[in-house]
Amino acid sequence: MNEHVNGSGGAVPASGAPSAGAAAVGAGPGRVLVAVYGIFALAAGARAAVQIARQFDEAPLAYLLSAFAALVYLVLAVALARENRVLATVACGIELAGVLIVGTFSLVDPEAFPKATVWSGFGSGYVYIPLVLPLLGLFWLSRRR
Repeated sequence: MNEHVNGSGGAVPASGAPSAGAAAVGAGPGRVLVAVYGIFALAAGARAAVQIARQFDEAPLAYLLSAFAALVYLVLAVALARENRVLATVACGIELAGVLIVGTFSLVDPEAFPKATVWSGFGSGYVYIPLVLPLLGLFWLSRRR
């Protein structure tokens, strides 16, 4: 089997999934994260699909960013459910960077975002959950080592 040694000396398969003795990422409160990411993937994806299909010319950047956010949420839901810590950590980093970058630009230059994205205003349209989720995800992943 392809394994490497993690920082604590335990073996971790190359896929990023934990070995049999490691704490499960998708168990307990991790299941709630999987569910929330799944719901956000569906909500953001459906919204972006409708917006892209019906009014793409009004705000192509905003709608494509929402579709990208939906993809990130889907990757996170699957990575957490399948115990792929590496992919989940990378996706949480991408999500956090996206929320911070898009959130900042949407406030600094509102004309660049004539229509809101999932990450506009740091996720204000979604009660700031997009800002909090990657922080919770990274915290949960760090606690499950």
